Amino acid sequence: MKPPLVLLVEDEDELRRSTAQSLDLSGFAVRDMASAERALDLINPGFNGIVVTDIRMPGMDGMTLMGRIHEIDADIPVILTTGHGDVQLAVKAMREGAYDFIEKPFATENLATVVARALDRRNLVLENRLLRAVAGKRDDIEARLPGRTQAMIDLRYRLRAVAATDADVLIVGDTGTGKEVAARALHDISGRASKPFVAINCAALPANLIESELFGHEAGAFAGAIRARFGKFEHARGGTILLDEIGSMPADLQAKLLRVIQERVITRLGSNEPIPLDVRFIATSKGDLEAEVAAGHFRADLLYRLNVITLRLPSLAARREDVPLLFLQLIREAAARYRLDEVDVPPHVIADIAHRNWPGNVRELRNAADRYVLGLGLSSDEDATPDNGPPRLADRVADFEKSVISGALLAHAGSLKAVYESLGISRKTLYEKMQRYGLDKRYSGQE
Repeated sequence: MKPPLVLLVEDEDELRRSTAQSLDLSGFAVRDMASAERALDLINPGFNGIVVTDIRMPGMDGMTLMGRIHEIDADIPVILTTGHGDVQLAVKAMREGAYDFIEKPFATENLATVVARALDRRNLVLENRLLRAVAGKRDDIEARLPGRTQAMIDLRYRLRAVAATDADVLIVGDTGTGKEVAARALHDISGRASKPFVAINCAALPANLIESELFGHEAGAFAGAIRARFGKFEHARGGTILLDEIGSMPADLQAKLLRVIQERVITRLGSNEPIPLDVRFIATSKGDLEAEVAAGHFRADLLYRLNVITLRLPSLAARREDVPLLFLQLIREAAARYRLDEVDVPPHVIADIAHRNWPGNVRELRNAADRYVLGLGLSSDEDATPDNGPPRLADRVADFEKSVISGALLAHAGSLKAVYESLGISRKTLYEKMQRYGLDKRYSGQE
């Protein structure tokens, strides 16, 4: 099988040759050409590779080339390079599907890193298409769990690998990271997708009805049990059971659950007849279950039964560079959900989003996107704007200047030379303004 190809499109001969040589020395198979039209001749839905293209070229430019490529195959990563970059162009490129955006002059090792990540993504796409063709299933995991950071790439890879098995899974992650989304995705791309997905909130089970809710009962099993009833476990036969926040399950029920997981058999209340249970268990936890075991609050044997495979969902703090792209996707989803026209997000808002902390993770970011689409701003705090009259002109100008500089820092990944040249100011002026507004070059959307 041929190695994956890096298709390099650059109209400047010297730069094209030097870039191709550096990529070749980094171990990539490279084919370079001077025009976008020639590159399109090599693109097809099964193209095993990626495209690195300049934006500003005679004839067909890089943005148009990217659009034509994505008409053929939307999953081919396209990396755009330009010597005329600015924040607005970066945001436009991201919106239109660019894998990444790099400003000239760039360090060859930085380009090589981005190219390697893009090739890994393309390889996964082609592998998954092959698996889907065999299984006859459509896979939308990238849309459900988006992100270009290595943590998210690894998570999606593990999730797909696990989905093909019947192994029980423990999903661990902070509040709002998408544990239930991951669990539902596991079910939907597994062989159990056509069977029920039953979610059980272990923290909200009514104490007096727990066993009846889970195991079901026969008629006359207790006062008020007029007729026999399936429990949630039995209802899920053939499918998947999600035990959400398993750490909240009462201790006495943990022992009964352990038996069900071990033997895959349940018995309704009021009956002695065992019922085989063909299900897959997925449990989620926001806390450290090993610490709960050490504290005597959770059974060690139940933990060992549940965590045959453990998937860990990263917080937004651990993948900050995903935040701008994720926010733009959530904006599009919110606009569609509320049946509104697509909302334009200016560069200074993208910069603000990238610099904020999101302790509520994706859930909090989604709420911010919803508020923004509805014209309510980013903050949920009704008192966020003090009622002391409109801001002074000087304050508004300062806020605007700060947002422009921070946005430029984000777009240029903290490269100060690129920032002051793009803003048309001197290095000294940039330093003074950064000091005045409390900015530093790490304001690039990356850790």
